[in-house]
Amino acid sequence: MKLALLAPAVCFSLMLTSCDKDVMELAPYDRLTEESAFTTPERIELTVAGVYDAAQSGFYAGGAVRGYPFGAAHVSQGDTRGEDMVNLEAFYAITYQSTYNATSANNVYHFETLYAVVNKANVVIEGVEKAVTGGLITAEVGNAYIAEARYLRALSHHELLVHFARPYNHTADASHPGIPYRTVPVNTPARVEEAAKQGRGTVAEAYAKLLEDLDYAEANLPVTRTNKISRATQGAAIAMKTRVKLHMRDWQGVITEGNKLISGTGPFTSPIGGYALTASPDGPWAANANNTESIFSFENTANDNASVNGSLGQMYNAGTGGRALVSISPIIWNASFWPANDKRREITNTTARAIYTKKYRDATTQTDWSPIIRYAEVLLNVAEAEARTGGNDRALALLNAVRGRSTDQLYTGLTGDALVQAIVNERRIEFLAEGLRWKDIHRLAKEGKFGPAGIPAKVASANMKVEDFQAASGSVREAAIAYPFIPYDDFRFIWPLPISEINANPVLADQQNPGY
Repeated sequence: MKLALLAPAVCFSLMLTSCDKDVMELAPYDRLTEESAFTTPERIELTVAGVYDAAQSGFYAGGAVRGYPFGAAHVSQGDTRGEDMVNLEAFYAITYQSTYNATSANNVYHFETLYAVVNKANVVIEGVEKAVTGGLITAEVGNAYIAEARYLRALSHHELLVHFARPYNHTADASHPGIPYRTVPVNTPARVEEAAKQGRGTVAEAYAKLLEDLDYAEANLPVTRTNKISRATQGAAIAMKTRVKLHMRDWQGVITEGNKLISGTGPFTSPIGGYALTASPDGPWAANANNTESIFSFENTANDNASVNGSLGQMYNAGTGGRALVSISPIIWNASFWPANDKRREITNTTARAIYTKKYRDATTQTDWSPIIRYAEVLLNVAEAEARTGGNDRALALLNAVRGRSTDQLYTGLTGDALVQAIVNERRIEFLAEGLRWKDIHRLAKEGKFGPAGIPAKVASANMKVEDFQAASGSVREAAIAYPFIPYDDFRFIWPLPISEINANPVLADQQNPGY
């Protein structure tokens, strides 16, 4: 069921486009005003679900659904900003080739739909607070709803930070420009005027607010749910904190949060939520709506999906009905650190053109759920933090827990930088085609030690041949790589603020990312 809550004068972050009135669409024929959305417990439940819907399938030109912000757009753009997946057609060519500008659809709609989620979350928070005050719902129920909204608000703001701002360690105190962190709904003329004066703040300030939201979410979300991976839980909030603190390079913070979800010794399981690695690396994809490993994903169904142009099955699948627009790159397929007999190589399809992931399988009705965070990531987040603080034995145990279900070629005796590098390499294999590659490039580039110190060189689809795929060979045919490395200091490392946004906000107009 589609449920889209629009603020009255602002449809995105601060686009001064009239939305005529507050509208919540419950299917095409039924409407609720913002005022009536919080008048019954049932309507409040639907309104909260609407924030998830906005995140699952936002808008595109003409109102089309294209998988923004957390559908196929989130995954595809996170992949194609990196080097391990190849953009084969025009769909994300601008992202893949780093030729975007302040009007490019890929980055503009990512920005606008993320802020639409933020605004809807803020409307829900304010409406639920009034419903609690009025005695319509209990404080406990209200706090849980607010916690869901704050979790989605944090998730959206972090996605904005990794695309539109330099990483946390760009300056020693993270005092460089972040993004506007919106905590108040923009739903009245006075608030529109106020929001039009809000600047970017610093990255440090944004991360502090992220953690405030996630701390509140952890304290007020339920431990388990019937639909446990498509609605936020306490475990989802904690897992996100391990990711956020990894970006902050708060290694001890990663360990502290991760320890809440990791039992003392292997096989590792979570005392909160019962999360555990599936026996097979294919487990999260064979049963993407119901498995022990997926901590949080956005739901797609045959009746409510991101459409042909926004579905993961259409983008990535080379099987029946798939458009096969994004393939695996020879760069990662040939990497020597990925064993040739690794079972994760079996989660693929090979055609006469390339090798494709088989993580997303339903190109017909587009029911593949969009993955956000898995237990494997929590284990590897903590493994890296342990390796960076001298906890080599535990880091190795966590790393091998993830690696060991796919190959018998486990790591032994690694310490220090060599161990950190092995963990970063493992992330590239484990999270291939899940949109996480850019997040790792973004957080590691300034350090320039465990990954490319900028946007990596990439294979060009026109130059690629199926013969280029030589598992674990350790090399890639030189002529296949046509898009050169772009150093970290180049302005293209981060996306520009959209022209629609800076036209509406003179403060942001003076805070555009340099070079655009």
